[in-house]
Amino acid sequence: MTVNVDVIGRMSAASMLLAPSTDPPRPPSEDPFYYPPSGLEGYAPGTILRSRPIEIALFGLVPQQVSAWQLLYRSTDLHGRPEAVVTTVLLPTSDDDTPATADRPLLAFQSAIDSVTDRCAPSYALRRGAWAPGSITQLEWLMVASALRRGWAVSIADHGGSHGNFGAPREPGYRALDGVRAALHFTPLGLRSDTPVAAWGYSGGGMASSWLVEMAPTYAPEIRLAGAVLGAPVGDPGRVFARLNGGCYSGFPALVIAALTRSYPALARVMDADLTDGGRSRLAMIARSAPMAVLVRMAFHSIDEHLQRPLAEVLAEPGMQAMLDDLRLGDSTPACPLLVVQPVHDQVIHAEGVDDQVARYRRGGASVTYIRDRLSEHFSLLPLATPLALDWLADRIAGLPAPADETRTVWSVAAAPARWRGLLDMAGTAARIVLGQPLRQESEPEVPSAPTLAA
Repeated sequence: MTVNVDVIGRMSAASMLLAPSTDPPRPPSEDPFYYPPSGLEGYAPGTILRSRPIEIALFGLVPQQVSAWQLLYRSTDLHGRPEAVVTTVLLPTSDDDTPATADRPLLAFQSAIDSVTDRCAPSYALRRGAWAPGSITQLEWLMVASALRRGWAVSIADHGGSHGNFGAPREPGYRALDGVRAALHFTPLGLRSDTPVAAWGYSGGGMASSWLVEMAPTYAPEIRLAGAVLGAPVGDPGRVFARLNGGCYSGFPALVIAALTRSYPALARVMDADLTDGGRSRLAMIARSAPMAVLVRMAFHSIDEHLQRPLAEVLAEPGMQAMLDDLRLGDSTPACPLLVVQPVHDQVIHAEGVDDQVARYRRGGASVTYIRDRLSEHFSLLPLATPLALDWLADRIAGLPAPADETRTVWSVAAAPARWRGLLDMAGTAARIVLGQPLRQESEPEVPSAPTLAA
């Protein structure tokens, strides 16, 4: 059977009348809300299966004055099998604590989950009382709050799925797009089927957002995708893996291995045959840990230390080469306009890989504005580029034409006076979230349709 998404959405609207629980939340693996109903294959992708209101808190401690719900919905994994996924949907709340009712767009924000453990899933890490030290999602709340201050609705899908498949291809796009479908039909958000949708993510979230825009034309062509901002979107994970291994950020390659053994039989066979006993223990630790902890523990440790033969020999196997080719972004062409931002001297995501991703998009006919930043490094570019990202998305949502395709290398995305106001607004937003004050809906700032940047 096929279940109508609109009917399920209206049924789920009743959940907004229930008060969120004041008990500390349980991790997804221990929370019955996440368990799918029987007959999951009979539901259409994006169908809401269950919903509940929740409370959001900064680092799990400072309650945020936003309206928030979780939606369990039907999606699809890498191999085309049905699965249940959760997205966290948010609305700005006005001073009288009632959701604002003005017509609004929807932002699909893909967080840099970068983890296997379910404690780093956004649906858990953002909740009041959550214990998720080292979660990147918690650090990204300022970016989400900046979008909410503009009056936008936001959907933050657990795009890694229930098993934390960090780095897997295609399925982050399926999960995020089905999260959008669910949000568009969830009555309390007040959205429509033709609501303009924007996508945004940085680093691991930029990679997931890349899969969203690549999968959208064939998987969810009915979604009105206005545009997407891809920040440091990885490009070629295989090249990043090889370059980071043994260095300061060698925890990222280790996380990818821990995540993908379930998805790729060739990798699982290699791990079974070639991992040392110490390597197996280390991999189990990685699967339980937040990304920040993994980065600290794995810094300057090479994967070779935990293998019985050289990593280069392992990666040269045909099955492993096929896996690395499968992970590469840019081989499917997005239909919506894109803004890509990338540090020239990024110590994590090397610019050459993103250059090549952009080039593949353009060869396929995609519209891409590509900004390369000389002064920023990987971790500073996300906050500095937030005003540019939000202004660019606001223009696409408003229906303004995308700037002509171009690649520009600038000293800093924050150098132009047009971005200074945005950075000041972010400082005000930061103060509000630290103090737990309302995120008032604000009118859209007047900005030029093309990014104004200092060359």
